[in-house]
Amino acid sequence: MMRAGTYKNNLSGDFAYKSFVPADLPPQPSLEYDNELVSELAAAHSALAKLQAAGTYIPSLPLFVGMYVRKEALLSSQIEGTQATLDDILDPHIERNTNQDVADVVNYIKASDWALQRMEELPLCNRLLLETHAILTEGLRGGEKTPGEFRRSQNWIGAAGSTIKTASYIPPNPQDMEEAMNRLEKYINQEGGCDPLVKIALIHYQFESIHPFLDGNGRIGRLLVFLFLKSVELLSLPTLYISYFLKRNRIEYYDRLNEVRLKGNYEQWVKFFLLAIKESAQDATESIDLLAAIHERNLKLVRGNDSGKGFLERVFLELEKRPITDIGGMAKNLNSTFATTDKAFKQLTELGILKQIGDQKRNRRFAYKEYLDVLRSDT
Repeated sequence: MMRAGTYKNNLSGDFAYKSFVPADLPPQPSLEYDNELVSELAAAHSALAKLQAAGTYIPSLPLFVGMYVRKEALLSSQIEGTQATLDDILDPHIERNTNQDVADVVNYIKASDWALQRMEELPLCNRLLLETHAILTEGLRGGEKTPGEFRRSQNWIGAAGSTIKTASYIPPNPQDMEEAMNRLEKYINQEGGCDPLVKIALIHYQFESIHPFLDGNGRIGRLLVFLFLKSVELLSLPTLYISYFLKRNRIEYYDRLNEVRLKGNYEQWVKFFLLAIKESAQDATESIDLLAAIHERNLKLVRGNDSGKGFLERVFLELEKRPITDIGGMAKNLNSTFATTDKAFKQLTELGILKQIGDQKRNRRFAYKEYLDVLRSDT
């Protein structure tokens, strides 16, 4: 038996194929901690600790977290081929303008919120993953692919249009998959053992190798990273996501997963994953620092020009919730009149905080461009 698992013969004749059955975690023989791995592990922990600390000083923390979840939802869905932009997701009339791609991202946001709530009642278990998957894929193009259930048929990974014969990877058959997921659940909740960042690297590899769903494996697998870090109290807020790193290094990501399956080389995979954690944490900390500086500078500007009993400041703070907006929607949210809100929008435009999108005369839309530019980076 290979270190990472075995290949199993399924069916016969023209229908014969080999599926991969991953070995249980932790790897045997145990991981070899060379200097490079130890160094990457220390760097990843340091970057994560700085991100955790940064979350304590950002103003309007719930707003930032909400925006960051949206950004991650978009990036994670883009990896799967979704064609949507951050502006689509922040559209004040998203209900009217939703298409399939936007719905993909909206479902990811709902699934992420749901998983975080459920973790207050459940451990990180298969039941939680199944419930999250049901929300992720409800009513979408994967809707016929059994939302909220482990697959009951064989799947495979390959280029568009590939068959099981031309697949680059065939995960375990349904029976082996279910057994492997039960063992993975036990490993996730097993106390002690290796460092938690090494453990989540192994868990992510294992989950992707098992590929338990017909659709949404990538998105659930990436969400699993934050959920685990929260469960072991390394991160309290959903401010770390590795989707951008994986999107940028997509080919290497798949190659390194395959390197484990083919050669049992877990060590190179763990190093790659620790680099993903470190760089993603550094990116998030940088975003928090930028947004905090923008907030402080513009809030000072607003307060220095607010002659309407704090109304201009209320509009400004609302912009951090809805950085793409219109006058009517803002007036409604703040229980104000159109005329009063229009005046505030004119002031914020003169101050360089707001910018009109397009040149239409009616139903004008505005953007808090400086704030949006930070969130738009990498998307």
